[in-house]
Amino acid sequence: MRKTLIATTITSALLLSACSSESTQETKQQSTTQVQDINASNVLFKPSPLQYMAPEFDKFGTTEYEAAFDAGIAQHNAEIMAIANNPEPATFENTLVEMELAGELLNRASAAFYNLSGLISNDEYQRIDKKMAPVFSAHSDDIYLNGALFARVQTVYDNKDKLSAEDQRLVDFYYKQFVKAGAKLNDAEKAKMREINAELAKLSTEFSQNVLKSFKEDVILVTDKSKLAGLSEGEIAGLAAAAKKAGKDGYMITLVNTTQQPILASLENRELREQIFKASTNRAAKTNGPIIIKETNLRAQKAELLGFKDWASYVMTSRMAQTTDNVYGILDDLAPKAVEKAQAEAKAIQKVINDSGENFELKPWDWSFYAEKVRAEKYDLDPALVKPYFEMQSVIHNGLFFAMEKLYGITFKERKDLPVYHDDVMAFEVFNADGSAIGLFYMDPYAREGKRGGAWMSAYVSQSGLKGTKPVIYNAQNIPKPAEGEPTLMTFDEVSTMFHEFGHAAHGLFSDVKYPSL
Repeated sequence: MRKTLIATTITSALLLSACSSESTQETKQQSTTQVQDINASNVLFKPSPLQYMAPEFDKFGTTEYEAAFDAGIAQHNAEIMAIANNPEPATFENTLVEMELAGELLNRASAAFYNLSGLISNDEYQRIDKKMAPVFSAHSDDIYLNGALFARVQTVYDNKDKLSAEDQRLVDFYYKQFVKAGAKLNDAEKAKMREINAELAKLSTEFSQNVLKSFKEDVILVTDKSKLAGLSEGEIAGLAAAAKKAGKDGYMITLVNTTQQPILASLENRELREQIFKASTNRAAKTNGPIIIKETNLRAQKAELLGFKDWASYVMTSRMAQTTDNVYGILDDLAPKAVEKAQAEAKAIQKVINDSGENFELKPWDWSFYAEKVRAEKYDLDPALVKPYFEMQSVIHNGLFFAMEKLYGITFKERKDLPVYHDDVMAFEVFNADGSAIGLFYMDPYAREGKRGGAWMSAYVSQSGLKGTKPVIYNAQNIPKPAEGEPTLMTFDEVSTMFHEFGHAAHGLFSDVKYPSL
């Protein structure tokens, strides 16, 4: 039944762009031929033949995405129509399981695009992102605001008691997703919801691209090397190499994602510290300020439309805290203690400033630099002396991987035969203690132009018993890349972040679920 319904509906979805004057048969033949032609040259149209379905990074680029998105949306729409219009009574298998299996082409292309657009973004990635944001918003609304589809989900939800625990969890997941999306709204309210979602998708994309653009534009150029006192020769060489690569003279300081830039802990020049801090806190302020106001208003409208008093209350329904009252309760308990601790630390830092003969009041750009002096005074700890022990390859192999083997028995084998999207990226196959395969893990440690700030984990392929897939996971960080030939010496915070992010990666690698949505 599933194949018959999809076969009949996918054709109509693919024919939307055809001229109305053509015969149905001619249009079917043209559409089939066009899809086959695209399919033959675009690797995103079929599952990767590589082990674990690892992406064929060397065989696709920005030119492949839009065709895959167009066909993927058409295919997914056809599959959703087949499920929604199924004449058979709604069951868990013919509704929710079918929804889990739907959208493979779109999921594959989207996973590649949205992961890589955060890792190697350029003008073309940003153009496609801006173009597709409202399209994907509309596609999501076509699913979650589909009355016939929700009626089937509702039926399964009302009769879920005899299902297994995992099946019931999937039912609850989908039911909540539909309700939060507005499935219970009337037609006029749904139309309004579509307008809000489209505008929010557009604004969110603009916001992210403005932030990414600011990393490129809001760099600090230093021409006088003496202003870099406090940095190691290796760090200074790295700044010189960054400037040279950008076609500039001197030394280039690029901002990272956090407000307190790591370099502030070492720089002795107070004026330069202030310049860096203010550049950090004012990133994309002029362009994103108006966007924040618009997004806030739209979110308030969306929350009200769904029956919530504010956006925070809407968001909390899918968070552990559940309600804003619970959040405020935590903050009311935590805030006084945090403020008290911060005030004590500020007092200790101010004392170090005064004792050094300086005559100024502690400012945010002074905090990291003088906090290190307090730490050295109290604990006789000099981060510069610790750094040589945190050479990146040693941290990865003798620290992270060693700890994972001791804790969980897993081992890592580097896979240099697999393609990667950038020379900085390392690929590893992960094994259980008994030698059985777990999946793939990619490590992308260095900061670079076109990479979003911060550190994160994500997946190219998620583990699923239903689909028979093993996980393909990656971690990304923004560790400054040293000059050619110099070792990568990490800070303690960078080491801590690497371990933290691998905790998320381990979650993805150890996943043992049937349904990908869970």
